Amino acid sequence: MTTPIDTEVLVAGGGIAGLAAALAAARAGLSVRLFEQTERLAEVGAGLQLGPNAVRVLAEWGLLDALREVAAFPDALVVRDAPGGAELGRLRLGERARARYGHPYATVHRADLHTLLWRAAAAQAQVELALGRTVLGWQADEGAVSVHLSNGATTSGRLLLGCDGLWSRVRVPLLGDTMPVPTGHIAYRGLVDQSGLPAAQRQRDVVAWLGPKMHAVCYPVRRGEHLNVVVIVHGALDGDMQNWSHAADVADLRAAMGRVAPGLDAVLHAVPQWLRWPLFERPLITGPQAHGSGRVALLGDAAHPMRPYLAQGAAMALEDAWSLGRLLAQQPGALADPTPVLRGWANERWPRNAWVQARSRRNGRIFHLLPPMSWGRNLAMAALGERLLDVPRLYGGLATD
Repeated sequence: MTTPIDTEVLVAGGGIAGLAAALAAARAGLSVRLFEQTERLAEVGAGLQLGPNAVRVLAEWGLLDALREVAAFPDALVVRDAPGGAELGRLRLGERARARYGHPYATVHRADLHTLLWRAAAAQAQVELALGRTVLGWQADEGAVSVHLSNGATTSGRLLLGCDGLWSRVRVPLLGDTMPVPTGHIAYRGLVDQSGLPAAQRQRDVVAWLGPKMHAVCYPVRRGEHLNVVVIVHGALDGDMQNWSHAADVADLRAAMGRVAPGLDAVLHAVPQWLRWPLFERPLITGPQAHGSGRVALLGDAAHPMRPYLAQGAAMALEDAWSLGRLLAQQPGALADPTPVLRGWANERWPRNAWVQARSRRNGRIFHLLPPMSWGRNLAMAALGERLLDVPRLYGGLATD
């Protein structure tokens, strides 16, 4: 018996990865149905950094003007010593990034990027957004993949894209692996209205503060009107591990950070409310199987969750979606048997995603060094400057052929 096909591409998850995947598939000429567990599409969180590689994807989709309306475009990345305040290194962004990589370095509120992608996906006639429905499971055969939804319904398509994040329901039956494990790090996030800050404290750059077993990152979002503040410390967190938005006690944060320089202290005092969540991870991916097989593919955190120490989680999800959409557009009719196109896509994506995962972990170790190792790090930054902070392989490495 032939399984009837309701939609060509099914997407599990309405976050950044899911919306990007839906948009990419629709732009390839395919009909798409996206399932999101919430009743209303909304993205929690605060800021995101989008390197030139991520901005390049948005530009390819014709979304650069929309990004300019909501993002900030910092002139530099400045690295400082958290306890003492001294500048350790600086990477010029702004016009240098445009000249070197073809696109700028942007910082954006997560909700603004989410809305931008939602509007772009919703504007595609081939996309249906099905809210209040979670993909609980799936089954695939030679001709179709069927998904089982939280409302009791079942629907089928030619291809299922698992974009349902770190705790993916699509991933587990596909790869048969374990659940995510805690990293031992906790992230605290806050947002500051810069109009209420003294002029000397308002920031236009990305500023990273490195200290013993901690670091903080501050950067402008929402056209520079707000300042996103993230502090990552070592520790454990009780409660609902899958819900990242926990109310935070500033006293706990201060105790974990220790003494900090006056410049960072002033920013921390300006944050009106803190949220915290524990960071989880999976093992580094080791091959194309991490991206799925047959009629099921995994994108973004469902395939390769990233530690946030290279600011590339959203960027890799955007790259995943763009590259898959490109291949689908180049091979009309590929969904009759998507195995070859998915194999080619997975072979293209997994080495880059694995490298970014590993580089992110390495950065975290470097950021949180204790003396005397941190002294060597500081000297290296002072001596090498932009050569150490720039990452050409990352910012210029997205394939276009």
